[in-house]
This record gives sequence, C-alpha cells and structure tokens, in this order.
Amino acid sequence: MQKQYEIQYHKTESRHWWFVGRRRIVYELTTRANANLDCRILEIGCSSGQFMLQLSQKGYQNVVGIDISGEAVRLCQESGLAATVMDAQRLDFQDKSFDLVTASDVLEHLRDENQALLEWRRVLKPGGRLVVFVPAFMFLWSKHDVANNHYRRYRLHELKEALLKNGFVIERSSYWNFSLFLPIAVVRSFKRLFERRQSGEDGGTGDLFVPPSPLNAALLTMLHLENGLFIKGVNWPFGVSAMAVARKLA
Repeated sequence: MQKQYEIQYHKTESRHWWFVGRRRIVYELTTRANANLDCRILEIGCSSGQFMLQLSQKGYQNVVGIDISGEAVRLCQESGLAATVMDAQRLDFQDKSFDLVTASDVLEHLRDENQALLEWRRVLKPGGRLVVFVPAFMFLWSKHDVANNHYRRYRLHELKEALLKNGFVIERSSYWNFSLFLPIAVVRSFKRLFERRQSGEDGGTGDLFVPPSPLNAALLTMLHLENGLFIKGVNWPFGVSAMAVARKLA
C-alpha cells in the first residue's frame, strides 16, 4: 500500500461505507463460524484495528492482529489491541495456534499466494476456519489497485482453486457487493477511456474518499440490506469482491 493511500485509508476506514459494510459481513461470518468467546482469532491485515475492536466488544478476548505496516500496528496498540508487525507470508506463530483466521483484502497484496495460504493453514487448528475476502475481476482494475500495490484481482473460481490447492475445504463461497457491481463497473470503464492506466506509477489515494454523509449513508444502507440477505444464505453471481469460508481438515 502506497504511503499516501495508507494515510487516507486510516482517516476513512472507521466511517467509509465500503469498510463499514465489509467489516459487518466479515463480523457476521466470523461469529457464526466460531461463537466460542474463548477461541483464538488471528486477523491478517488488521490495519488500525477496527475489526478487532468489534470482536472485543462482542466479548472475544483472544484476538490477535498482524499487519505489514508499522503505522497500522502503532494505531492498534494505542487502542490497547494485541497487534504485531509481520509478513502474512511468513507467520511467526506456532502450528495449530488459532481457531479462526480472517483476511479481508490481503491475499491480492501478496506476491506468493500459495505460500501465504499454506502459512494460514499451518497456524489453524484442525477444523479451524479461514474467512477470506479479495477484490474481484481484473477488468475492474483501476488506479485504486495501483495505490494499493495489488498483484491481482480474482474470479471466484480462482479463489476457490487456490484454497483447495493449499489444503482447505470450502464451506461457502460467493461474490459480495452485488448491488453496486454494475455502477462501479461502469464508472471504472468510463474512467479508463479518459485516463492513462497508471501501472507502476503513483496511484495517489485511488478512489478512496468519504462521500457526502447522505450518500455515504445510502450506500451503507444498500450494503446492509445485501448483507442481511447474504447471511440468510443468498449467494451472488457476481460482485466487486469474492469471498470464501474455508476449513482446515487436519
């Protein structure tokens, strides 16, 4: 993640409709995957700790976060959260340390996805679960991906194949942010007609800004409605993100 983008990220992640909506669905999936408040949870890519705070408020007391950014970890520690600077491809944890691992928009940042997934599987206990979200569809690539230092975006079958290849059993998979897929696809396609693709250049802050409060609230309401249907079992045929809940057998 480029520095300018990271600064903006930390300024907006507590209230931006995208981050709030995604944290909500990851929270719902996490608490359903393991409702034991004593379970050990690892958040990979914890940023400033907003999701860890949600889990702590729910009563989960054994939540650990890692991030490659020293600034992100500093913000977590200022909030009293257990966070450490660490490479998600080389975890400094013992085998079978965690009941659940979450990774929201992390895998696409990592050069070696297989090494990362093997590490995430290694630190899970047998029967432990991974909740993972990634950005979907390479045709949605934009300066937002450049600013984030992404290596790739995923089709759902690509995410599933990577998980299966590295020893996971998939319990659920779907696209997410279905309701806003078409507007986002149109806007990004339109921009590509008029902007030179910034591959390898400074992407600035990408598309990251908090819209005016009424619009931010309206977009968040749409995501909350979609999340409600998703939790009831509705899977989406396409979306801005791809996700999976996967289990380690042994």
